[in-house]
Amino acid sequence: MDIPEKVAARLRELPDKPGCYLMRDRRGTIIYVGKAVSLRKRVRSYFRAGTLRRADPKLRGLVRAVADIDWIVQRSEAHAVIAEGQLIKEYKPRYNVDFKDDKRFPLLRLDIDQPFPRLTLCRLRRDDGAQYFGPYRASQAARVAHEFVEKTFGLRRCRPRVPGIDDHKHCIDDIVRFCAAPCVGKVDSAGYRARVTEAAAFLRGERPAYLKALRSEMERAGAARDYERAAALRDTLLPLTAAVKERAIRAGGMARPVMDVQAGMTALRSILRLPHDPRRIEAYDISNISGTYAVGAMVCFEDGVPQRKRYRRFRIRTIEGSNDPAMMAEMVTRRFERLRGDGGAPPDLVLVDGGLTQLRAARQALDRGGWHAVPMAALAKRFEELYTARDETPIRLPADSPALRILRVLRDESHRFALGYHRRLRGQRIRESVLDEIPGIGTDRKAALLKVFGSVRRLAQASETQLASVSGVGPKTAALIYGRLHAPD
Repeated sequence: MDIPEKVAARLRELPDKPGCYLMRDRRGTIIYVGKAVSLRKRVRSYFRAGTLRRADPKLRGLVRAVADIDWIVQRSEAHAVIAEGQLIKEYKPRYNVDFKDDKRFPLLRLDIDQPFPRLTLCRLRRDDGAQYFGPYRASQAARVAHEFVEKTFGLRRCRPRVPGIDDHKHCIDDIVRFCAAPCVGKVDSAGYRARVTEAAAFLRGERPAYLKALRSEMERAGAARDYERAAALRDTLLPLTAAVKERAIRAGGMARPVMDVQAGMTALRSILRLPHDPRRIEAYDISNISGTYAVGAMVCFEDGVPQRKRYRRFRIRTIEGSNDPAMMAEMVTRRFERLRGDGGAPPDLVLVDGGLTQLRAARQALDRGGWHAVPMAALAKRFEELYTARDETPIRLPADSPALRILRVLRDESHRFALGYHRRLRGQRIRESVLDEIPGIGTDRKAALLKVFGSVRRLAQASETQLASVSGVGPKTAALIYGRLHAPD
Protein backbone atom coordinates (compact mmCIF):
# COMPACT_ATOMS: atom_id res chain seq x y z
CA MET A 1 0.00 0.00 0.00
CA ASP A 2 1.28 3.47 -0.89
CA ILE A 3 1.16 5.81 2.09
CA PRO A 4 0.08 9.40 1.24
CA GLU A 5 2.91 11.89 1.56
CA LYS A 6 1.13 13.90 4.27
CA VAL A 7 0.46 10.79 6.35
CA ALA A 8 4.07 9.62 5.93
CA ALA A 9 5.30 13.00 7.19
CA ARG A 10 3.00 12.78 10.22
CA LEU A 11 4.24 9.28 11.00
CA ARG A 12 7.82 10.59 11.15
CA GLU A 13 6.77 13.33 13.62
CA LEU A 14 4.98 11.06 16.10
CA PRO A 15 6.42 11.27 19.65
CA ASP A 16 7.34 8.23 21.73
CA LYS A 17 4.90 9.30 24.46
CA PRO A 18 1.48 8.20 25.73
CA GLY A 19 -1.57 9.92 24.33
CA CYS A 20 -4.49 9.83 21.91
CA TYR A 21 -4.38 9.85 18.12
CA LEU A 22 -7.06 11.14 15.76
CA MET A 23 -7.26 9.87 12.19
CA ARG A 24 -8.94 12.09 9.59
CA ASP A 25 -10.21 11.46 6.07
CA ARG A 26 -9.55 13.71 3.06
CA ARG A 27 -12.40 16.06 4.12
CA GLY A 28 -10.78 16.55 7.54
CA THR A 29 -13.47 14.56 9.36
CA ILE A 30 -12.25 12.54 12.36
CA ILE A 31 -12.96 8.90 11.52
CA TYR A 32 -11.10 7.13 14.34
CA VAL A 33 -9.78 7.94 17.82
CA GLY A 34 -7.41 5.65 19.70
CA LYS A 35 -5.10 5.67 22.71
CA ALA A 36 -1.53 4.43 23.06
CA VAL A 37 1.29 4.02 25.56
CA SER A 38 3.61 5.03 22.72
CA LEU A 39 1.99 7.09 19.97
CA ARG A 40 4.90 6.44 17.63
CA LYS A 41 4.78 2.63 17.92
CA ARG A 42 1.02 2.28 17.94
CA VAL A 43 0.12 4.54 15.02
CA ARG A 44 3.00 3.35 12.82
CA SER A 45 1.86 -0.25 13.35
CA TYR A 46 -1.31 0.44 11.32
CA PHE A 47 0.72 1.11 8.17
CA ARG A 48 3.07 -1.90 8.23
CA ALA A 49 2.61 -4.28 5.32
CA GLY A 50 2.39 -7.31 7.63
CA THR A 51 -0.34 -5.72 9.71
CA LEU A 52 -2.46 -4.92 6.66
CA ARG A 53 -2.11 -8.44 5.23
CA ARG A 54 -3.51 -9.92 8.45
CA ALA A 55 -6.07 -7.16 9.06
CA ASP A 56 -9.82 -7.56 8.77
CA PRO A 57 -11.74 -5.54 6.13
CA LYS A 58 -12.72 -2.87 8.67
CA LEU A 59 -9.11 -2.09 9.58
CA ARG A 60 -7.98 -2.10 5.94
CA GLY A 61 -10.82 0.28 5.09
CA LEU A 62 -9.79 2.59 7.93
CA VAL A 63 -6.14 2.72 6.87
CA ARG A 64 -7.04 3.40 3.23
CA ALA A 65 -9.31 6.29 4.31
CA VAL A 66 -6.70 8.05 6.46
CA ALA A 67 -5.47 11.32 4.93
CA ASP A 68 -4.09 13.03 8.05
CA ILE A 69 -3.27 12.24 11.67
CA ASP A 70 -3.36 14.43 14.77
CA TRP A 71 -2.38 13.49 18.30
CA ILE A 72 -2.70 14.72 21.87
CA VAL A 73 0.16 13.91 24.23
CA GLN A 74 -0.92 12.80 27.72
CA ARG A 75 1.09 12.28 30.89
CA SER A 76 0.15 8.62 31.34
CA GLU A 77 -1.93 5.80 29.91
CA ALA A 78 -4.68 6.55 32.45
CA HIS A 79 -4.87 10.15 31.20
CA ALA A 80 -5.09 8.81 27.64
CA VAL A 81 -8.00 6.49 28.53
CA ILE A 82 -10.07 9.41 29.83
CA ALA A 83 -9.17 11.68 26.91
CA GLU A 84 -10.04 8.92 24.42
CA GLY A 85 -13.51 8.53 25.92
CA GLN A 86 -14.11 12.28 25.83
CA LEU A 87 -13.01 12.56 22.21
CA ILE A 88 -15.15 9.64 21.07
CA LYS A 89 -18.21 11.07 22.82
CA GLU A 90 -17.58 14.46 21.21
CA TYR A 91 -16.77 13.43 17.63
CA LYS A 92 -18.51 10.02 17.34
CA PRO A 93 -16.03 8.68 14.72
CA ARG A 94 -17.62 6.06 12.48
CA TYR A 95 -14.78 3.55 12.96
CA ASN A 96 -15.16 3.61 16.75
CA VAL A 97 -18.43 1.68 16.80
CA ASP A 98 -16.79 -1.11 18.83
CA PHE A 99 -15.38 1.21 21.49
CA LYS A 100 -15.89 -0.05 25.03
CA ASP A 101 -14.64 1.62 28.20
CA ASP A 102 -14.46 -1.14 30.78
CA LYS A 103 -12.37 0.85 33.26
CA ARG A 104 -14.59 2.90 35.54
CA PHE A 105 -12.95 6.01 36.95
CA PRO A 106 -14.45 7.70 40.03
CA LEU A 107 -17.01 10.47 39.63
CA LEU A 108 -18.71 12.90 41.99
CA ARG A 109 -22.50 12.93 41.75
CA LEU A 110 -24.80 15.76 42.89
CA ASP A 111 -28.50 14.87 42.85
CA ILE A 112 -29.99 18.31 42.31
CA ASP A 113 -33.58 16.96 42.32
CA GLN A 114 -33.41 16.29 46.06
CA PRO A 115 -34.74 18.98 48.42
CA PHE A 116 -31.31 19.06 50.11
CA PRO A 117 -28.82 17.60 47.59
CA ARG A 118 -25.82 15.62 48.81
CA LEU A 119 -22.53 14.85 47.07
CA THR A 120 -21.61 11.19 46.60
CA LEU A 121 -18.86 9.13 44.99
CA CYS A 122 -19.74 6.76 42.16
CA ARG A 123 -18.18 5.04 39.15
CA LEU A 124 -21.08 4.96 36.69
CA ARG A 125 -22.62 7.98 34.94
CA ARG A 126 -26.36 7.49 34.50
CA ASP A 127 -28.94 9.52 32.59
CA ASP A 128 -30.82 10.42 35.79
CA GLY A 129 -30.80 14.22 35.78
CA ALA A 130 -28.00 14.46 38.37
CA GLN A 131 -24.86 16.54 37.85
CA TYR A 132 -21.63 14.54 37.49
CA PHE A 133 -18.09 15.84 37.96
CA GLY A 134 -15.07 13.95 36.70
CA PRO A 135 -14.01 11.35 35.90
CA TYR A 136 -11.01 11.66 38.20
CA ARG A 137 -7.85 9.83 37.22
CA ALA A 138 -7.03 8.89 40.81
CA SER A 139 -9.36 7.75 43.57
CA GLN A 140 -7.40 9.88 46.03
CA ALA A 141 -8.19 13.06 44.08
CA ALA A 142 -11.90 12.19 44.02
CA ARG A 143 -11.97 11.47 47.76
CA VAL A 144 -10.08 14.66 48.60
CA ALA A 145 -12.41 16.72 46.41
CA HIS A 146 -15.43 15.06 48.02
CA GLU A 147 -14.18 15.75 51.54
CA PHE A 148 -13.15 19.34 50.80
CA VAL A 149 -16.43 20.29 49.11
CA GLU A 150 -18.57 18.82 51.90
CA LYS A 151 -16.66 20.72 54.59
CA THR A 152 -16.16 23.97 52.70
CA PHE A 153 -19.75 24.38 51.52
CA GLY A 154 -21.52 22.68 54.43
CA LEU A 155 -23.13 19.89 52.41
CA ARG A 156 -24.78 17.10 54.36
CA ARG A 157 -23.72 13.44 54.36
CA CYS A 158 -26.82 11.88 55.92
CA ARG A 159 -29.07 9.75 53.73
CA PRO A 160 -32.68 10.83 54.53
CA ARG A 161 -34.36 12.65 51.66
CA VAL A 162 -35.51 15.42 54.01
CA PRO A 163 -33.46 15.28 57.24
CA GLY A 164 -35.24 16.22 60.46
CA ILE A 165 -34.57 16.67 64.14
CA ASP A 166 -34.58 12.91 64.77
CA ASP A 167 -31.69 12.54 62.32
CA HIS A 168 -29.75 15.25 64.15
CA LYS A 169 -29.92 13.42 67.49
CA HIS A 170 -27.23 10.93 66.52
CA CYS A 171 -25.26 13.15 64.11
CA ILE A 172 -22.42 15.54 64.98
CA ASP A 173 -21.50 16.55 61.43
CA ASP A 174 -22.46 20.16 62.15
CA ILE A 175 -19.71 20.17 64.78
CA VAL A 176 -16.91 18.07 63.28
CA ARG A 177 -17.60 18.52 59.55
CA PHE A 178 -19.13 22.02 59.38
CA CYS A 179 -22.44 20.68 58.03
CA ALA A 180 -25.00 23.46 57.40
CA ALA A 181 -27.50 21.33 59.40
CA PRO A 182 -30.74 21.86 57.48
CA CYS A 183 -32.21 19.12 59.73
CA VAL A 184 -32.57 21.57 62.64
CA GLY A 185 -33.23 24.69 60.56
CA LYS A 186 -29.78 26.28 60.74
CA VAL A 187 -30.18 26.91 57.00
CA ASP A 188 -33.36 26.97 54.93
CA SER A 189 -33.88 25.34 51.52
CA ALA A 190 -32.88 28.47 49.56
CA GLY A 191 -29.72 28.97 51.61
CA TYR A 192 -28.74 25.34 51.21
CA ARG A 193 -29.38 25.54 47.45
CA ALA A 194 -27.03 28.52 47.24
CA ARG A 195 -24.31 26.40 48.89
CA VAL A 196 -24.94 23.60 46.39
CA THR A 197 -24.69 26.02 43.45
CA GLU A 198 -21.37 27.36 44.72
CA ALA A 199 -20.03 23.84 45.29
CA ALA A 200 -20.92 22.84 41.72
CA ALA A 201 -19.21 25.96 40.36
CA PHE A 202 -16.07 25.07 42.33
CA LEU A 203 -16.05 21.53 40.94
CA ARG A 204 -16.35 22.95 37.43
CA GLY A 205 -13.17 24.97 38.03
CA GLU A 206 -14.97 28.34 38.27
CA ARG A 207 -14.00 29.26 41.86
CA PRO A 208 -10.16 29.32 42.06
CA ALA A 209 -10.31 31.63 45.11
CA TYR A 210 -10.99 28.64 47.38
CA LEU A 211 -7.76 26.97 46.28
CA LYS A 212 -5.84 30.21 46.78
CA ALA A 213 -7.19 30.46 50.32
CA LEU A 214 -6.13 26.87 51.00
CA ARG A 215 -2.65 27.58 49.67
CA SER A 216 -2.38 30.70 51.85
CA GLU A 217 -3.40 28.67 54.90
CA MET A 218 -0.74 26.07 54.08
CA GLU A 219 1.92 28.77 53.74
CA ARG A 220 0.91 30.35 57.06
CA ALA A 221 1.16 26.98 58.79
CA GLY A 222 4.64 26.47 57.32
CA ALA A 223 5.76 29.94 58.40
CA ALA A 224 4.51 29.19 61.93
CA ARG A 225 6.50 25.92 61.86
CA ASP A 226 3.32 23.89 62.22
CA TYR A 227 4.75 21.42 59.73
CA GLU A 228 2.27 18.65 60.43
CA ARG A 229 -0.69 20.88 59.55
CA ALA A 230 1.17 22.33 56.55
CA ALA A 231 1.81 18.81 55.23
CA ALA A 232 -1.84 17.85 55.71
CA LEU A 233 -2.95 20.96 53.84
CA ARG A 234 -0.45 20.24 51.06
CA ASP A 235 -1.80 16.68 50.73
CA THR A 236 -5.26 18.21 50.30
CA LEU A 237 -4.24 21.02 47.97
CA LEU A 238 -2.19 19.09 45.40
CA PRO A 239 -4.74 16.45 44.32
CA LEU A 240 -7.56 18.99 44.58
CA THR A 241 -5.75 21.47 42.31
CA ALA A 242 -5.02 18.72 39.79
CA ALA A 243 -8.64 17.53 39.84
CA VAL A 244 -10.18 20.99 39.37
CA LYS A 245 -7.64 21.92 36.68
CA GLU A 246 -8.35 18.67 34.83
CA ARG A 247 -12.06 19.46 34.86
CA ALA A 248 -11.42 22.99 33.56
CA ILE A 249 -9.24 21.66 30.73
CA ARG A 250 -11.98 19.28 29.61
CA ALA A 251 -14.56 22.05 29.83
CA GLY A 252 -12.33 24.14 27.59
CA GLY A 253 -12.59 21.54 24.84
CA MET A 254 -10.57 18.45 23.98
CA ALA A 255 -10.22 19.41 20.31
CA ARG A 256 -7.24 21.59 21.20
CA PRO A 257 -3.95 19.72 21.69
CA VAL A 258 -2.99 19.24 25.33
CA MET A 259 0.31 20.95 25.93
CA ASP A 260 3.25 20.31 28.19
CA VAL A 261 2.40 23.53 30.00
CA GLN A 262 5.29 23.66 32.45
CA ALA A 263 7.87 23.07 29.71
CA GLY A 264 6.20 25.74 27.58
CA MET A 265 6.19 28.33 30.36
CA THR A 266 9.82 27.61 31.22
CA ALA A 267 10.77 27.98 27.55
CA LEU A 268 8.88 31.28 27.27
CA ARG A 269 10.60 32.56 30.39
CA SER A 270 13.98 31.87 28.80
CA ILE A 271 13.12 33.16 25.30
CA LEU A 272 11.50 36.37 26.51
CA ARG A 273 13.89 36.86 29.46
CA LEU A 274 11.06 37.05 31.96
CA PRO A 275 11.66 37.26 35.73
CA HIS A 276 9.50 34.15 36.33
CA ASP A 277 7.33 31.65 34.49
CA PRO A 278 4.34 33.37 32.79
CA ARG A 279 1.59 31.50 34.64
CA ARG A 280 -1.13 33.97 33.64
CA ILE A 281 -1.12 35.10 30.01
CA GLU A 282 -3.59 37.39 28.26
CA ALA A 283 -3.90 37.23 24.46
CA TYR A 284 -5.49 39.97 22.31
CA ASP A 285 -6.89 39.91 18.76
CA ILE A 286 -8.78 42.28 16.43
CA SER A 287 -11.51 41.30 13.97
CA ASN A 288 -13.04 43.55 11.29
CA ILE A 289 -13.75 43.82 7.56
CA SER A 290 -12.04 46.88 6.12
CA GLY A 291 -12.58 48.66 9.40
CA THR A 292 -16.32 47.93 9.67
CA TYR A 293 -17.88 46.18 12.67
CA ALA A 294 -14.47 46.36 14.34
CA VAL A 295 -14.19 44.41 17.58
CA GLY A 296 -11.44 43.11 19.81
CA ALA A 297 -11.17 40.20 22.21
CA MET A 298 -9.00 39.20 25.12
CA VAL A 299 -8.63 35.66 26.45
CA CYS A 300 -6.85 34.61 29.61
CA PHE A 301 -5.07 31.35 30.45
CA GLU A 302 -3.67 30.36 33.85
CA ASP A 303 -1.22 27.45 33.91
CA GLY A 304 -2.42 26.52 30.43
CA VAL A 305 -6.10 26.43 31.45
CA PRO A 306 -8.58 28.86 29.82
CA GLN A 307 -10.19 31.18 32.40
CA ARG A 308 -13.44 31.96 30.59
CA LYS A 309 -14.71 34.19 33.39
CA ARG A 310 -11.85 36.56 32.52
CA TYR A 311 -12.47 36.70 28.77
CA ARG A 312 -13.42 40.18 27.54
CA ARG A 313 -14.96 41.61 24.34
CA PHE A 314 -14.44 45.14 23.04
CA ARG A 315 -16.34 47.28 20.55
CA ILE A 316 -13.78 49.56 18.91
CA ARG A 317 -14.97 53.12 19.55
CA THR A 318 -12.36 55.66 18.48
CA ILE A 319 -10.81 54.23 15.29
CA GLU A 320 -12.33 54.60 11.83
CA GLY A 321 -11.15 52.72 8.78
CA SER A 322 -8.77 49.80 8.65
CA ASN A 323 -6.10 50.43 11.29
CA ASP A 324 -5.42 47.27 13.28
CA PRO A 325 -2.49 48.67 15.30
CA ALA A 326 -4.54 51.63 16.52
CA MET A 327 -7.45 49.31 17.35
CA MET A 328 -5.08 47.07 19.31
CA ALA A 329 -3.81 50.10 21.23
CA GLU A 330 -7.35 51.19 22.08
CA MET A 331 -8.29 47.72 23.33
CA VAL A 332 -5.16 47.32 25.47
CA THR A 333 -5.59 50.83 26.91
CA ARG A 334 -9.20 50.17 27.92
CA ARG A 335 -8.39 46.77 29.37
CA PHE A 336 -5.61 48.07 31.62
CA GLU A 337 -7.55 51.18 32.65
CA ARG A 338 -10.29 48.84 33.86
CA LEU A 339 -7.71 46.63 35.55
CA ARG A 340 -6.31 49.64 37.44
CA GLY A 341 -9.80 50.73 38.46
CA ASP A 342 -10.58 47.26 39.81
CA GLY A 343 -7.25 47.06 41.65
CA GLY A 344 -6.34 43.84 39.85
CA ALA A 345 -2.88 42.42 39.25
CA PRO A 346 -1.47 42.55 35.70
CA PRO A 347 -0.80 39.34 33.75
CA ASP A 348 2.64 37.78 33.60
CA LEU A 349 2.65 38.18 29.80
CA VAL A 350 0.59 39.99 27.16
CA LEU A 351 0.44 38.37 23.71
CA VAL A 352 -0.91 40.34 20.75
CA ASP A 353 -1.85 38.81 17.43
CA GLY A 354 0.14 40.36 14.59
CA GLY A 355 3.59 41.65 13.80
CA LEU A 356 5.88 44.45 14.80
CA THR A 357 3.41 47.30 14.15
CA GLN A 358 0.73 45.77 16.40
CA LEU A 359 3.36 45.10 19.07
CA ARG A 360 4.67 48.68 18.98
CA ALA A 361 1.18 50.15 19.22
CA ALA A 362 0.23 47.93 22.17
CA ARG A 363 3.57 48.53 23.91
CA GLN A 364 3.20 52.30 23.62
CA ALA A 365 -0.35 52.07 24.99
CA LEU A 366 0.85 50.18 28.05
CA ASP A 367 3.78 52.52 28.59
CA ARG A 368 1.48 55.57 28.43
CA GLY A 369 -0.60 53.99 31.17
CA GLY A 370 2.43 53.37 33.36
CA TRP A 371 2.50 49.59 32.83
CA HIS A 372 6.17 49.55 31.81
CA ALA A 373 6.96 46.32 33.67
CA VAL A 374 4.32 44.17 31.95
CA PRO A 375 6.10 41.87 29.44
CA MET A 376 4.69 41.76 25.91
CA ALA A 377 5.21 39.78 22.72
CA ALA A 378 3.49 39.38 19.34
CA LEU A 379 2.95 36.28 17.22
CA ALA A 380 2.73 36.98 13.49
CA LYS A 381 0.19 34.99 11.49
CA ARG A 382 2.05 34.10 8.31
CA PHE A 383 5.27 32.48 9.51
CA GLU A 384 4.41 32.31 13.23
CA GLU A 385 7.36 34.53 14.07
CA LEU A 386 7.66 35.85 17.60
CA TYR A 387 8.37 39.57 18.07
CA THR A 388 9.53 41.27 21.25
CA ALA A 389 9.86 44.94 22.13
CA ARG A 390 13.62 44.52 22.69
CA ASP A 391 14.56 43.52 19.14
CA GLU A 392 12.98 44.10 15.73
CA THR A 393 14.41 40.83 14.45
CA PRO A 394 11.74 38.12 14.77
CA ILE A 395 12.37 34.86 16.59
CA ARG A 396 11.68 31.67 14.62
CA LEU A 397 10.72 28.93 17.07
CA PRO A 398 11.01 25.24 16.11
CA ALA A 399 7.72 23.63 15.10
CA ASP A 400 7.88 21.28 18.09
CA SER A 401 8.75 24.01 20.60
CA PRO A 402 6.58 23.80 23.76
CA ALA A 403 6.66 27.62 23.88
CA LEU A 404 5.21 27.83 20.36
CA ARG A 405 2.48 25.34 21.28
CA ILE A 406 1.32 27.56 24.13
CA LEU A 407 1.43 30.67 21.95
CA ARG A 408 -0.52 28.95 19.16
CA VAL A 409 -3.30 27.85 21.50
CA LEU A 410 -3.59 31.35 22.94
CA ARG A 411 -3.51 32.97 19.50
CA ASP A 412 -6.11 30.57 18.09
CA GLU A 413 -8.42 30.98 21.08
CA SER A 414 -8.28 34.79 20.95
CA HIS A 415 -8.93 34.67 17.19
CA ARG A 416 -11.91 32.34 17.67
CA PHE A 417 -13.36 34.54 20.40
CA ALA A 418 -12.89 37.78 18.42
CA LEU A 419 -14.24 36.32 15.18
CA GLY A 420 -17.32 34.92 16.91
CA TYR A 421 -18.13 38.32 18.37
CA HIS A 422 -17.54 40.03 15.01
CA ARG A 423 -19.85 37.62 13.19
CA ARG A 424 -22.56 37.99 15.80
CA LEU A 425 -22.38 41.77 15.69
CA ARG A 426 -22.31 41.85 11.90
CA GLY A 427 -25.29 39.51 11.65
CA GLN A 428 -27.22 41.56 14.17
CA ARG A 429 -26.50 44.79 12.31
CA ILE A 430 -27.51 43.27 8.97
CA ARG A 431 -30.79 42.04 10.40
CA GLU A 432 -31.53 45.35 12.02
CA SER A 433 -30.65 47.40 8.93
CA VAL A 434 -32.98 45.41 6.68
CA LEU A 435 -35.94 45.50 9.03
CA ASP A 436 -35.34 49.09 10.09
CA GLU A 437 -35.83 50.20 6.49
CA ILE A 438 -39.45 49.00 6.51
CA PRO A 439 -41.93 51.62 7.78
CA GLY A 440 -44.06 50.50 10.71
CA ILE A 441 -41.60 47.86 11.97
CA GLY A 442 -40.70 48.90 15.48
CA THR A 443 -38.69 47.09 18.14
CA ASP A 444 -41.56 44.84 19.30
CA ARG A 445 -42.58 43.71 15.81
CA LYS A 446 -38.97 43.15 14.80
CA ALA A 447 -38.38 41.00 17.88
CA ALA A 448 -41.59 39.04 17.24
CA LEU A 449 -40.66 38.36 13.59
CA LEU A 450 -37.12 37.24 14.41
CA LYS A 451 -38.36 35.05 17.25
CA VAL A 452 -40.68 33.17 14.86
CA PHE A 453 -38.45 32.99 11.78
CA GLY A 454 -34.98 33.19 13.34
CA SER A 455 -33.33 35.16 10.53
CA VAL A 456 -34.05 37.60 7.72
CA ARG A 457 -33.25 34.88 5.17
CA ARG A 458 -36.02 32.67 6.53
CA LEU A 459 -38.25 35.72 6.84
CA ALA A 460 -37.83 36.38 3.12
CA GLN A 461 -38.88 32.78 2.36
CA ALA A 462 -42.17 33.14 4.26
CA SER A 463 -45.50 33.82 2.56
CA GLU A 464 -47.71 36.81 3.36
CA THR A 465 -50.07 34.51 5.25
CA GLN A 466 -47.23 33.22 7.42
CA LEU A 467 -46.04 36.76 8.09
CA ALA A 468 -49.54 37.91 9.00
CA SER A 469 -49.87 35.06 11.53
CA VAL A 470 -47.12 36.57 13.71
CA SER A 471 -48.50 38.31 16.77
CA GLY A 472 -48.78 42.07 16.24
CA VAL A 473 -48.20 42.02 12.46
CA GLY A 474 -51.51 41.53 10.64
CA PRO A 475 -52.31 41.36 6.87
CA LYS A 476 -51.52 45.00 6.02
CA THR A 477 -48.07 45.03 7.61
CA ALA A 478 -47.37 41.53 6.27
CA ALA A 479 -48.03 42.75 2.71
CA LEU A 480 -45.68 45.69 3.30
CA ILE A 481 -42.90 43.44 4.63
CA TYR A 482 -43.33 40.93 1.84
CA GLY A 483 -43.25 43.62 -0.82
CA ARG A 484 -40.13 45.27 0.60
CA LEU A 485 -38.21 41.95 0.98
CA HIS A 486 -39.09 40.88 -2.57
CA ALA A 487 -38.69 44.22 -4.29
CA PRO A 488 -36.28 44.16 -7.27
CA ASP A 489 -32.87 45.72 -6.61
